[in-house]
Amino acid sequence: MSDPISPELQRELMDVAHAMADAARAAILPHFRGRGLGTTSKETDHYDPVTIADRAAEAAMRVVLARRRPDDAILGEEEGASPGTSGLTWVLDPIDGTRGFVSGTPTWGVLISLNGADGPQYGIIDQPYIGERFEGGFGRARVVGPMGEAPLAVAPSASLAEATLFTTFPEVGTPNDRAGFEAVRDAVQLTRYGCDCYAYALLAAGQVDLVIEAGLNAYDIAAPIAVIEAAGGIVTDWDGGPVHDGGRAIAAASEPLHAAALALVQGATHG
Repeated sequence: MSDPISPELQRELMDVAHAMADAARAAILPHFRGRGLGTTSKETDHYDPVTIADRAAEAAMRVVLARRRPDDAILGEEEGASPGTSGLTWVLDPIDGTRGFVSGTPTWGVLISLNGADGPQYGIIDQPYIGERFEGGFGRARVVGPMGEAPLAVAPSASLAEATLFTTFPEVGTPNDRAGFEAVRDAVQLTRYGCDCYAYALLAAGQVDLVIEAGLNAYDIAAPIAVIEAAGGIVTDWDGGPVHDGGRAIAAASEPLHAAALALVQGATHG
């Protein structure tokens, strides 16, 4: 179990998280919709881009941590893991949705999570171009953006037949993963694709009801877990257990909706 974090330390940690989000914004925005991104692909069998903006944003966040929280561990998408001694780990994705970033769509985001021994305790989903910042944990659940500040709260419970479902890629994951996703897709009212981390932000804001994905890394899902749980939602793996280390995730606005989606996924993938 994680040791309790005092209110004073919570405030400090939230300030550090916002300082990192500000630093990442400053590093990324000069490159968005620009030329010369220095894009390369991490994979040889499919396109998995990384740009100079990804690297610059993570480096900027690590500078903040080196100055203000040098004893904390870090897990970042671009620079990997750095050990710490405090028992706290910052999980960083400098640009979640790099495919969207290189395409010019404003649905990518900066993900920052503070994890204890039991997983995410506080998280930020930041969309620098729109200027929206979603945060959850330590008693906060809010979004600040062009329309001002508003509380985050998931949508009132919808039936599966009335639900809106998001995922990033129609292919989802393995053929077995896809069968699980499609079982839910065929039961909901509306399915949309391609929003990366912004889909999780929309769930926390009460705009959509479900997000189902597979093949995630810890840095893809840790911050969304914190934000969605603070807004009253639920996020698990496809077996109903913790998913903060990555894998296959189901995020839902309510327990009944989560249970209904989980039953369909399991029926399609375990049969």
